[in-house]
Amino acid sequence: MSGEFDLSGEQLLLPGRLGDPTRVLKTEPRADPRMVAAMAELGFDLAPEPIPVTAESPIEEIREFIAMIEPSYNDAFKIWFADLPPIDNVERHTEVITGADGNDIKLYIHRPRHASDSPSCVYHVHGGGMVLLAATDTPYVRWRDELAAAGMVVVGVEFRNGAGRLGNHPFPAGLNDCMSGLQWTFDNKAELGISKIIVSGESGGGNLSLAMTIRAKEDSKLDQIDGTYALCPYISNAWTRKIPELPSLYENDDYFLSCSAMGVMAVAYDPDHENDQNPLCWPYHANREELKGLPPHVISVNELDPLRDEGLAYFRMLSAAGVPVYSRTVNGTAHAADVIFRGALPDVYAATIRDLKGFANSL
Repeated sequence: MSGEFDLSGEQLLLPGRLGDPTRVLKTEPRADPRMVAAMAELGFDLAPEPIPVTAESPIEEIREFIAMIEPSYNDAFKIWFADLPPIDNVERHTEVITGADGNDIKLYIHRPRHASDSPSCVYHVHGGGMVLLAATDTPYVRWRDELAAAGMVVVGVEFRNGAGRLGNHPFPAGLNDCMSGLQWTFDNKAELGISKIIVSGESGGGNLSLAMTIRAKEDSKLDQIDGTYALCPYISNAWTRKIPELPSLYENDDYFLSCSAMGVMAVAYDPDHENDQNPLCWPYHANREELKGLPPHVISVNELDPLRDEGLAYFRMLSAAGVPVYSRTVNGTAHAADVIFRGALPDVYAATIRDLKGFANSL
């Protein structure tokens, strides 16, 4: 058994799998039981089976693996989002633009049917480790609807993925698409009737949101971003080597996400490892000078997420660089649970919507 001792000599177990390597979400006392029940429907409350590839596997096998697992995520989303009340007070339309690389990019625009004057805009970048899933998937359509129902205009970008049905387009293809969509949104602020632009996304979308902000500084386009709100960002590229300064990689490994799978997805994003220390690929590696002068940020993390501590480390890096920033930890939840468990955790989901709206209002 691992742990320290309190003043009475009683052993204090370390949290999660640091204290008990056999622990799973089903037996995790910190986990919200509503989330665990939803996960149990599909076996996600237990440790996942070992995956058939590693970060050293040939890139073709890695891409085949990602293409194989992508549909299972969508099947899970359909179950977790079933029987929700419709959102009727939102208008939706799609724009198709030409990206910087000459490719078509779809932008999904959701707006409140009766918007206030000059509402804020959330430029949303979906999750999926930059290598799978799409802006048309169930949780992201609902997320844009809910943000719009809260009074904001939302632009969701369909960027090229490193693998899966929107692949195979390694870094920097997805980032380039996100920047192109942001440029269009900024250029069309008057037509959209928006005031401020908040770049936001979860997981891989959190990575891209942070990378876009650093890239905007490099390109002298920081005027396009009024704030950045990153949820559970996937940014360290440390999942195959598990660095000790990020203890959540040990504590929460195999809680919904496995470090081995995240390491494999990272290879699909940058197959030749040419960008292992590039902050535009992995923002965790940004230095203080690269972060200085960035707009206000929020870093939101989940208590039971392997990625928790890299998000908190980035919060501290921003703070040290003088960037206005605050962080929040959504207790009792696994990776992105406050985005993907709208049915099981309606109050938690609503709290994150409120916080994002409040951040936008504060700018």
